[in-house]
Amino acid sequence: MRTLARSLRHIRLSLQHKKCNYSGGFVNTRKDLIETNTGSVCKFTNNADFNRFRYLTFTISRAMSADAAKVTNGDVNGAGPLVEYERRIAAGELVDGDSFQVDTLRELQRLYDELVASADACRLDRYSASEKAGRSRWLWSRFIPQSSYSPVKGLYLFGGVGTGKTMLMDLFFDQLPSSWRKKRIHFHDLMLNVHSRLQKHRGVADPLEAVANEISDEAILLCLDEFMVTDVADALILNRLFRQLFSNGVILVSTSNRAPDNLYEGGLQRDLFLPFIATLKERCIVHQIGSSIDYRKMTSAEQGFYFIGKDISGFLKQKFQQLIGEHTASPQEVEVVMGRTLQVPLGANGCAYFPFEELCDRPLGAADYFGLFKKFHTLALEGVPILGLHNRTAAYRFVTLVDEKEFI
Repeated sequence: MRTLARSLRHIRLSLQHKKCNYSGGFVNTRKDLIETNTGSVCKFTNNADFNRFRYLTFTISRAMSADAAKVTNGDVNGAGPLVEYERRIAAGELVDGDSFQVDTLRELQRLYDELVASADACRLDRYSASEKAGRSRWLWSRFIPQSSYSPVKGLYLFGGVGTGKTMLMDLFFDQLPSSWRKKRIHFHDLMLNVHSRLQKHRGVADPLEAVANEISDEAILLCLDEFMVTDVADALILNRLFRQLFSNGVILVSTSNRAPDNLYEGGLQRDLFLPFIATLKERCIVHQIGSSIDYRKMTSAEQGFYFIGKDISGFLKQKFQQLIGEHTASPQEVEVVMGRTLQVPLGANGCAYFPFEELCDRPLGAADYFGLFKKFHTLALEGVPILGLHNRTAAYRFVTLVDEKEFI
């Protein structure tokens, strides 16, 4: 506090003699003075002013930094996703501000600060409890049913494609202490993991409870990318799985293209899925990213190709050949999940070539696509038809495929 008060006195005195132009918007030049510890910005009129005041550890915050200061309770050395976002804006690593993203970052910063303040109560630090205490808790939990909902609610972020959901999740996750029990995973990868564990626990009285206990032992903070339920088997187990996870104190942070009420919309036996939506809304704060900007179109996506018409097969194969270079494409077999395999018509150098019907007109799902993309980083898909009600099932699979991977 003395350091803060002393810094404020320096600023007050300096303002009586020097003119200082404060920025109320986003950083537009690299001449701005950036205090990375606070994310604060002050623009000085000349280099002499800059040199005179560069030793200050605290400067007047602009509008967005004021929000960061509030959520960090005045901590001069505050950290978190909002502070890191400001640093990247100032460094030119991200484009100037998107107010919708800033609103979302305020939510993420609020959650970050709540987690830091409640780390002990949430049992986040894997090293804070002794091994003996952990074994004791495990033993008592086998005899006495326990429920320990986290004192901190999670966050469910949803918005359209290209609004920066994954980037925002990265900012949040990367700022978390390395000692915390945390996991960042794609939703489909999580469900594959759950199904694999269920197979391992066959014969156990309640295999789903055993799986939930294993997951919560590994990670109290679970960060899920692209929450999108399309598989009926996933839909039917999500309610019990997450009820047990939340009961074990798990905190969920998730991104999705859909609002909670729209998850698994039109799916088989959706009435059995609805309790999960209620549980999700109870344990997570729901926040919409309302940005109309598609950031994918501002980078390499502008250089991509979208082929229309029936006579593009030759051109697509030419592009595919350019990607594989001197390698020779040949049929391959890929193990996708739990011993199942997928036949790849042509593959080489991390690139796969499929006709549309081979991937989307067959009974395949997210697990198959996820397994495919563990081996191939690029997919060329030939013969994508006009999608509508007449081929709705293929359209659903195509959406799931797109969700799993970008392709040429």
